[in-house]
Amino acid sequence: MIRILFVCHGNICRSTMSEFIMKDIVNKQGLLDSFHIESSATHTDEIWNGMGSPVYPPARAKLREHGIGTDDNELGVSEKRARLTSRGDYDKFDFIIGMDRANMRDLERLFGGDPEGKLYKMLDFTDRDGDVADPWYTGNFDATWRDCSDGCHGLFRQILTDKRYAKELSEDGGDSWDEDDDTDPGLIHDDFPKG
Repeated sequence: MIRILFVCHGNICRSTMSEFIMKDIVNKQGLLDSFHIESSATHTDEIWNGMGSPVYPPARAKLREHGIGTDDNELGVSEKRARLTSRGDYDKFDFIIGMDRANMRDLERLFGGDPEGKLYKMLDFTDRDGDVADPWYTGNFDATWRDCSDGCHGLFRQILTDKRYAKELSEDGGDSWDEDDDTDPGLIHDDFPKG
């Protein structure tokens, strides 16, 4: 199983949108059972008395606009509550993806660095640099959607083309996979739909 954690400041907008965009991508590829995808916060701003806030309504509306969190493609959006990133998350996940430089600093501090090379910034998986702007401040959920969607599609593309993961995701479960073989391992190719 490939484990991905998306992280932002409060876990109600950017990381949550990323979590459900990624779940939608892998679900449409028939690979939902091969992935464990979550999101979390670097701060407790949206966690009160141990209970996290739900997905921020404009973020939820943007997901719904793209067919995510609807009755026929719910994916857990209605049950999602903000949670705080824990030190133990470093050992639980293969990819830990922050939305901006501040998230990355907070994660490196929490984890005491990145000895296994698991930390990435969301736009590392796109053809542009920078941070995913926080729509809590900008109000621009379209730009946040574009950044999160592009980042998730880029991450999925990277996983598909990485032999370590391609072996796990191949149709035959990797039984006939030869690591020195450059032929296609039988995955659905890079033509998956973009959100």
